[in-house]
Amino acid sequence: MKLSEVLNSVVYECGKFTDCEIKDIAYDSRKTGEGIIFVCLVGVNADGHKYVQSAYDKGSRVFLCEKAVQLPDDAVVITVEDTRATLALISCNFFRHPSKELKLIGITGTKGKTTSAHIVKFVLESGGIKTGIIGTVGASFGDTILPTVNTTPESYELQRMLRLMVDGGCKACVMEVSSLGLKFHRTDGLHFAFGVFTNLYPDHIGTNEHETFEEYAFWKTQLFPMCHKAIVNLDDAFSGTVIENCKCDVITYGFDSKADYILGEYSKVKQGNVLGVDFSVKTEKAERSFTVALPGEINASNSLIAVALGDEFGLSDEEISKGLQSVFVKGRCELVRADEDVTVIIDYAHNGVSLKSIIETASEYEHNRIITLFGSVGGRTECRREELGLVSGAMSDFTVITSDDPNFEDPQKIGEEIASFCEKAGGHGKYVIIPDRGEAVNYAVKMAEKGDIIILAGKGHEEYMKIKGENVPFSEKAEVIKAFKEKKEGK
Repeated sequence: MKLSEVLNSVVYECGKFTDCEIKDIAYDSRKTGEGIIFVCLVGVNADGHKYVQSAYDKGSRVFLCEKAVQLPDDAVVITVEDTRATLALISCNFFRHPSKELKLIGITGTKGKTTSAHIVKFVLESGGIKTGIIGTVGASFGDTILPTVNTTPESYELQRMLRLMVDGGCKACVMEVSSLGLKFHRTDGLHFAFGVFTNLYPDHIGTNEHETFEEYAFWKTQLFPMCHKAIVNLDDAFSGTVIENCKCDVITYGFDSKADYILGEYSKVKQGNVLGVDFSVKTEKAERSFTVALPGEINASNSLIAVALGDEFGLSDEEISKGLQSVFVKGRCELVRADEDVTVIIDYAHNGVSLKSIIETASEYEHNRIITLFGSVGGRTECRREELGLVSGAMSDFTVITSDDPNFEDPQKIGEEIASFCEKAGGHGKYVIIPDRGEAVNYAVKMAEKGDIIILAGKGHEEYMKIKGENVPFSEKAEVIKAFKEKKEGK
């Protein structure tokens, strides 16, 4: 592709322009080379402008900058106001706007993005619509797995993934759209067929994230001017603000009687240690009944998104029902079927709101005790320790406090801090601190009795622990299976 084609619609200045052939785009100087544009991104911890000479030495001759740089005369320096925003535009051009070739569904909100995205994918695919997914647990389509770093990947990776999905036969893609993804221009230039809003709670406020809740909320709304149609949770207090930012048709869902898709009666389904929900959906035309293979009222509500989209895609009730009954989400209300007498749930809940939600969900089902295991990350979002300790101290029958990516902070200290709030909430004498997460899982399993529900919160889908700057392999599911095996063998 010619440089002029890559720069289509970009406002830029260039002292000496050469319309050379472009093979690829890179914003990591280690991935540059002949025919590759080097984009100088300015981040919190690094500035790409410092690496232009390294990129030049590797063969790059085209540079996208927002600051002055010193390079040899044969370098083509393209100067723009914001390189991160421009990266999104040139990536759209380079990959030939793949979001125009499929139905792109963006889901934003504080809670429920990952689960809702998977429910939608299962429903669409049950109707024969090959669907890609991009989000917290990675990106995939068919048997192809595409590793990701962020919930919403950098714009270049995002466009590359969408192109692979289109070329791989996908007719739709459902993706989680984070507030930081919107703020940092990762989604610029995308064409969303549908934008979905689940809910809004204070989160991601702090260093390197959002300065205030108001800023966080603002960026959540910025998905909807990009959408052809919006699907909004009318039960959330922020829904009115979201709708005000929509310049498109809006479909609403929730318990609210004014919603287009109203959640009617629902009941819990428990077969052995498998948890689910039967629920009804009322629309202007009819009332229908479905079952979702995930526990709790929240997942009945999340399922309304998939029902609405199923209708928009022309799916039958049988196809929608099949998708709902077969849904599985790694690390989100994930049931580990390691023992018939004890229910084990792995969930990504890592703040007070999400932990409260998963404990409430589990408590709705018949049980003996709720045993909750969690920790809190080291070096940031310390307010979460108070939230988590207060919630579990008040709601759990027993709390196992352990590690969750302690990094360079002392996990024992983090545990003691959480324990102080656990006691404050009434959990005195009903907790233990075990810094080693593997040992903590083993302890929870060994103490569990018939009818107990163990909630392992915080790690979810992750397969590592961040300890002293390194990602140390750790599989919570494997630890659970190992612990139950040892328990049955009397070890």
